[in-house]
Amino acid sequence: MKPVALVAAVSLAIAGTAMAQQSGGDPVRGKAVYARCAACHDLNTGATRLGPSLKGVVGRTSGTMPNFNYSQALKDKAVVWDAQSLDAFLAGPAKYVPGNRMAFPPLANPQDRADLIAFLEQSAR
Repeated sequence: MKPVALVAAVSLAIAGTAMAQQSGGDPVRGKAVYARCAACHDLNTGATRLGPSLKGVVGRTSGTMPNFNYSQALKDKAVVWDAQSLDAFLAGPAKYVPGNRMAFPPLANPQDRADLIAFLEQSAR
């Protein structure tokens, strides 16, 4: 491997590790946790199912994915999704955003939430 390519590869690996550490989760395990979400959410840009695409959700403001009919509650919340806000939402969607339409029980396990968030952070690219 050429030195420039090696530096680039190492930099990408470090950046991916840093992103996973932000949430304290394991993105590989998070992919398995994401399977619970996949019935309603896609990871393709612009694709929607019953729920909006989660591609690039980290850094996005709630209720703003184009071509998805969000609840007024999610639009009004106007939270920028990051590790902390996603953790709070996943721990209790109805509590964090009363009136939202996501029919998903809370993810009670903090490690499952951290792993899922790490996966979503990694999938944002």
